[in-house]
Amino acid sequence: MRNLSGDQVEEFVLVGFPTSPPFQLLLFSLFLAIYLFTLFENALIISTVWLSPSLHRPMYFFLGHLSFLELWYINVTVPRLLGAFLTQDRRVSYIGCMTQLYFFIALACTECVLLAVMAYDRYLAICEPLRYPSLMPPRLATHLAAASWGSGFFSSMMKLLFISRLSYCGPNTINHFFCDISPLLNLTCSDKEQAEIVDFLLALVMILLPLLAVVSSYAAIVVAILRIPTAQGRQKAFSTCVSHLTVVVIYYSSTLFTYARPQAMYTFNHNKIVSVLYTVIVPFLNPAIYCLRNKEVKDALKKTVLGRCHYPRDAPD
Repeated sequence: MRNLSGDQVEEFVLVGFPTSPPFQLLLFSLFLAIYLFTLFENALIISTVWLSPSLHRPMYFFLGHLSFLELWYINVTVPRLLGAFLTQDRRVSYIGCMTQLYFFIALACTECVLLAVMAYDRYLAICEPLRYPSLMPPRLATHLAAASWGSGFFSSMMKLLFISRLSYCGPNTINHFFCDISPLLNLTCSDKEQAEIVDFLLALVMILLPLLAVVSSYAAIVVAILRIPTAQGRQKAFSTCVSHLTVVVIYYSSTLFTYARPQAMYTFNHNKIVSVLYTVIVPFLNPAIYCLRNKEVKDALKKTVLGRCHYPRDAPD
């Protein structure tokens, strides 16, 4: 569809997952169950960190921010997808598409930086245990969390400034289930070179630099753990970061697989499937990973869910 001037698309059509009506209903039920459970478990993590004095430490402060981010992350893409499954209406307005794109990029970039901050926190805790309280005071943790959010939303704003200036004359069909950068760039009828350069440079800063920080932090952590003389000590040290490492591997592997060759996104449907992994499955799995691998979180969750009256009061830090 074009506007009155005849040169600008007013709405896009998201292809999503075109299947038979019975399978559409099955997909709707599946995504709805994952969506509701993701909201519940991430809200539970946030409330547990907030209500448990034993978790009032930087590691769990960042975990609370990650769960808060995942709450919004899944809300950017899944509600629109659920509506399409039910109504078969895959249209989205130009403004709606750009709004979805802005928040998707902002939250994705914020998560990249936040995961790097969490890796740095684990590096300080394991490699500098005696100096950790002074190296990561609450004030610095707050500043690092704020910097993660600020950098993510600023990066998204810069990308959107260039993408929204492009003209979209048709076709208006996006072979994806949400508005993403590469499908939109493939539909533009104007020169997209500048927008591609900005996208590439910001991707280097917001994805590869945090990944480099994560790899460097864990390289130092591995060296420090190998120097611990006892097997029990090594296991205890590694257990404090295995949850975060698992989340990092899942998130970055799926993200890099998708965006390593963005020009192919509209051609290969398997990239659309991989996108489900980091937009839907990762927010769904993150709380479970932290709960299953972290005894402190599990104990605090039991107190939150079953009631604090059944457990002794937390000992003061």
